[in-house]
Amino acid sequence: MVTKTKEKSKEYVLRTAKEHDVKFIRLWFTDILGFLKSFAITVEELEAALEDGMGFDGSSIQGFARIDESDMVALPDPDTFQLLPWRPTEHAVARMFCDILRPGGEPFEGDPRYVLKRNLKRAADVGYTFYVGPELEYFYFRDSRGTEPLDEGGYFDMTPLDAATDLRRETVLTLEEMGIGVEYSHHEVAASQHEIDMRYTDALTMADNVMTYRLVVKQIALKHGVYATFMPKPVFGINGSGMHVHQSLFTGDRNAFFDGNDEYHLSEIGKYYIAGLLRHAPEITSVTSQWVNSYKRLVPGYEAPVYLSWARRNRSDLIRVPEYRPGRENATRIEFRSPDPACNPYLAFSVMLAAGLEGIEKEYQVPDPIEENVYEMPEEERAKRGIGTLPASLLEAILLTEKSEVVREALGDHVFENFIRNKKIEWDQYRTQVTEYELKRYLPIL
Repeated sequence: MVTKTKEKSKEYVLRTAKEHDVKFIRLWFTDILGFLKSFAITVEELEAALEDGMGFDGSSIQGFARIDESDMVALPDPDTFQLLPWRPTEHAVARMFCDILRPGGEPFEGDPRYVLKRNLKRAADVGYTFYVGPELEYFYFRDSRGTEPLDEGGYFDMTPLDAATDLRRETVLTLEEMGIGVEYSHHEVAASQHEIDMRYTDALTMADNVMTYRLVVKQIALKHGVYATFMPKPVFGINGSGMHVHQSLFTGDRNAFFDGNDEYHLSEIGKYYIAGLLRHAPEITSVTSQWVNSYKRLVPGYEAPVYLSWARRNRSDLIRVPEYRPGRENATRIEFRSPDPACNPYLAFSVMLAAGLEGIEKEYQVPDPIEENVYEMPEEERAKRGIGTLPASLLEAILLTEKSEVVREALGDHVFENFIRNKKIEWDQYRTQVTEYELKRYLPIL
């Protein structure tokens, strides 16, 4: 039965569409790789779409259905209705995220949004709400055919003459127009690398926000004749782009990770969660860093974490616990630093949560924190202290994922099997390529 709240949301959507002269509504959803998909309906179809959804052919959507079971229904979520600020105000355009259903009305198990909802329900069933705050880094380039930067700035540089400063400002204003709160925006470490941090919120809202954020960043760049990319490592020899994910569990209004009597102000629940993430990090890495290129970023020396360790101040660790500030109990959180901004946020948040919950349920014991620089630690010392590493390639990562019951349970059989199949194809295509490096290195001498 439809709740009164949902009915009010539908009424709000219909009223707002009329008040703002909305003519087109774009229905958004994602495939298993995290690519945004969309089709448009006219406002005349809006009421029916809110009630019954809109049918479409899912056979050509990556990881969706086979030809013989291709009929799908996109049911828009009225709580995600937003006008698209970059479209004209006359005959305006709005968007809504959709849940994908089978024709009979049951959820489609291949829908990444449904995958995340299932994992959030698992957390809710034991009393937790999952909150996340990802920090997505990206680059601006002159165009999509090369990596010519727009600026030569560095971390937090104030560069008033750079076009990128205005691009960031316009992007923040556009995100806020779409109801997405922004906390920070700044230049990152590498030339022409930038970051805009969205305000911490529940994981489902944030996954929708990440999809919107990536589109808005690219849309504003396109408007100004340049190109924005979330490719993890577009330029050799400088920092790649990460998506550090701050996360916490709440029970009602109380932060379940906080304990005022602990040295790190971390509760046992928080420590179990960290232990779960550390233990299962290698097997979830193919989901949080899902591209061949992701593993060009996950190498020592460029601020990308590769060692399985945690600490408070140390940014070379995989997991960092930001320092507690008095009176800010609800800000207690852990920061998982290996994901990159080109992942599917619905699946990435799902496997991180699943790993953390596994730690809580089985009461994994957290290892000692590592406050030294792990990059500079001798290999023998890392081995002595039991500090493992993340997988070094997509193939290594996917082989670990393939054996993981935690990931299979988190993603469900349909997404799990389709994801692994897709990634094996990607690796096979990559490994048979003859690269520019090989031609320069070997052709003159072999």
